[in-house]
Amino acid sequence: MRIPAATYRLQFNPSFGFKDAQRIIPYLAELGITCVYASPIFKARRGSTHGYDVADTNQLNPELGSQGDFDALIETVHGHGMTWLQDFVPNHMAYDSANLMLMDIFEKGRASRYFSFFDIDWEHMRENLRGKVIAPFLGKPYGETLESGELRLECEAGRFAIRYYETLYPLSIKSYGFIIAHQLDKLKERLGAEHPGFVKTLGIAAILNSLSFDLDGGDAEARNAQLVLAQDALSELYRNDAEIRDYIDESVVAFNRDVDLLHELLLQQWFQLTYWRVATKEINYQRFFNINELISLRMEDERVFEFIHRLALRLLREGKINGLRIDHVDGLYNPTEYLARLKREAGDAFIVVEKILELSEHLPRAWRVEGTTGYDFLNWVNGLFVDSRNGERLQKIYERFGGEATPYADLLYEKKKLIIERHLTGDLDNLTSLLKNISATTREAIDLAWEALNGAIAETAAVFPVYRTYIAGGEIEERDRAYIEDAIEKAKARNPLLSRALDFLQSVLTLDYPDYLEEDDKRMWLRFVMRFQQFTSPLMAKGLEDTTFYVYNRLVSLNEVGGDPARFGVTVDEFHSFNQKRLKPHPHAMNATATHDTKRGEDVRARINVLSEIPDEWERVIQEWQAMNRRFKKIVNDEEAPDANREYFLYQTLVGAYPFDEGEREGFAARIKEYIIKSAREAKTHTFWLDNNTEYESALIEFTEAVLASDEFLESFIPFQRMVAHYGVFNSLSQVLLKITSPGLPDFYQGSELWDLNLVDPDNRRAVDYAKREALLGEIREKEESCVKNLIDELLRTKEDGRIKMFTIRRALAARNRDKELFDAGEYIPLKATGKRSENVVAFARRLGERWSVTIAPRLVASVVKMSEHPFGKDVWEETSVEIPAGGPGAWRNDFTGEAIESGQRVYLADALRRFPVALLSGEVKL
Repeated sequence: MRIPAATYRLQFNPSFGFKDAQRIIPYLAELGITCVYASPIFKARRGSTHGYDVADTNQLNPELGSQGDFDALIETVHGHGMTWLQDFVPNHMAYDSANLMLMDIFEKGRASRYFSFFDIDWEHMRENLRGKVIAPFLGKPYGETLESGELRLECEAGRFAIRYYETLYPLSIKSYGFIIAHQLDKLKERLGAEHPGFVKTLGIAAILNSLSFDLDGGDAEARNAQLVLAQDALSELYRNDAEIRDYIDESVVAFNRDVDLLHELLLQQWFQLTYWRVATKEINYQRFFNINELISLRMEDERVFEFIHRLALRLLREGKINGLRIDHVDGLYNPTEYLARLKREAGDAFIVVEKILELSEHLPRAWRVEGTTGYDFLNWVNGLFVDSRNGERLQKIYERFGGEATPYADLLYEKKKLIIERHLTGDLDNLTSLLKNISATTREAIDLAWEALNGAIAETAAVFPVYRTYIAGGEIEERDRAYIEDAIEKAKARNPLLSRALDFLQSVLTLDYPDYLEEDDKRMWLRFVMRFQQFTSPLMAKGLEDTTFYVYNRLVSLNEVGGDPARFGVTVDEFHSFNQKRLKPHPHAMNATATHDTKRGEDVRARINVLSEIPDEWERVIQEWQAMNRRFKKIVNDEEAPDANREYFLYQTLVGAYPFDEGEREGFAARIKEYIIKSAREAKTHTFWLDNNTEYESALIEFTEAVLASDEFLESFIPFQRMVAHYGVFNSLSQVLLKITSPGLPDFYQGSELWDLNLVDPDNRRAVDYAKREALLGEIREKEESCVKNLIDELLRTKEDGRIKMFTIRRALAARNRDKELFDAGEYIPLKATGKRSENVVAFARRLGERWSVTIAPRLVASVVKMSEHPFGKDVWEETSVEIPAGGPGAWRNDFTGEAIESGQRVYLADALRRFPVALLSGEVKL
């Protein structure tokens, strides 16, 4: 297995393809990157900006370039000694006409070789969905859409489809018989009974009408062949016989003129077109979260696994790619089985999973992967720069301003219930149907009402403490059992009337089978458990990440994927404990600080964290801003717009994201307006994605515009923001050094080698100016060779341009690459700090044999230096030092400054941080 030293995420899209990536590989190598970490590159929906709406996993996306372009890129990557980590989506595909497997099902139904590939309940409890898959893509109710003529029958070369604007839905081949037989008497009159075209048309219709609509699996291949034969025969007839072509075209016109006829044809299809809102209440296929356009796969089926992974595994075997990042592993029916199968097929490939861990959670022991994509690290390292002593103070400031007063746990519960009611009712009903069938087989719960079971599932899911459990039969891990028991206990406290149903639900979720239960019934219990696990994950994601994180705004830098905003800060000891616990099972997990899914760029969080250190100054300015900007608010539905909570959110965002560069400030206002609307819709308090409150949103935009154009506001805001940004720089440098030297692999999101002041997508998917970055790196390289001391002095004077961050990354990665084995396999040794500023530094050593590396990163520096000062030198650190364990080196080299440092049992920060805000020391014990 080739373990990367540093990964760099590239977001491929039609505007940034294989040739564009090839041009920047030398730059990435010069920066110190050893692995390209690529977003999905397989064929996606046309115009996809991210690649997760994949249409064919066995083709490269032609919008990114040709096979030759890809091969040339890979050759360049390997030529620079780099590897390739490929983001792969096993959970879902696009529900789109570009998904030819799904379209094949629409044409052939149970005769399609792909019929069982997608997670569709063909035997749904509701009769109107039985034998069909819902297609919830109409912009208004089905009847209105049909009457308005928006659904049109089309024929292309003898193949029929329903067009809805730009989308084509292929018709069941069997239903062709209904179309071509509609006016056969007229065709007979026109051509005569003996005409070859009439005879062939009559024969095709007869064959199609004779086929059983409800086919059993044993006949699938034979029926497939019959359907294809009939379809090909009709296509040939359509192409070669002008009279038959005219007849079919006339039939199409007749169907489009007759709503009743078209409706009757649509009833014969394997899909049921519906208004998109229907899917929130009635759904019979598994989705990615609540996104109708993404349909899940039955990845637990070995045939599906083999087919979907064919190209990815071939690329691994050929050595073109070296590892896989598995997207949304929690969405799979059986993640543990999937990962075991993938490991068998992928051999020694480097495999990581996108898994959101709560702060106290760890990966299941059975998973044979290198670790996660790094959200766990992100939240632990971010917490280091939050002053935990001021949590209550910030809470009071927030409440006095008019922020959300509901306790965090109650708020999360409310928002998860809201998501169920507005988006996942159909999914909940499907679960309830399964549980009701189970209860009917037991003596204890046979008389439990549907409503009680429905309520028990909803209440338990709404208080579930983690994204999901991983029960798949057999022995249940104690931690999974504890999560279930905790949720049931909390659900009972909130709704005691459901206690009996909740007790029964607990017995099912923990597979506590009654002695009398038959094996078939036990399998039903396990199926419910595994479906429940697929339900709690999207509910947590939507309720927490995409709702609560936009409502609970005490300190929004804590509102990050995998984070817990109720936990205010992380101590140095807690950070060390996390690194130590993670090192043994997953030494090569990824260390992220920004991804394509993070809510804020890493340097936005670093700035906002500063507010936790200066609560008095923060309260003073926000009260001032609230008073001066009240005149810009409007009254919408008898309430101020924006409300105080959204206003508080906006001020933190402005402080965190306001650009250093004057030239970026004009575009900044447009970005903020787009972002503030997205945040309001995500919060789901005054406006929604599904129901836009245009009056409220207009008031929000006008308020934002007015604030950013107000000279009075800017005169107050800019000095405060510059002060925060000054301290944020040092948070950022410490954060990036900790990422590079902690156990795990440092991961860099595209463009974040300079200041990352992006907001959530799509803001963070904007084009990256690589020409600028290449030029800056070239300057750094040249000046390093001339005089590092002079370069550092220059970088400190011009820190706003981001070169100081790029320099830090380049030097730290050079040290890591120089002694890769030390950082891959070395011990992690927390170093104790002593002295006046001991609370303001995190330090640790990595040791492998005689080779050592020491990381020293300041934290909470707003209390250490004034705005015009830098956190280094004896005047700042005085006698503060970190203790070196016995047997450590007596001399060190500072990898940033090149200085030599003599030490005994301790390193003084005044020496280590004499010229630069962070330190990375290298040393070796001389035997």
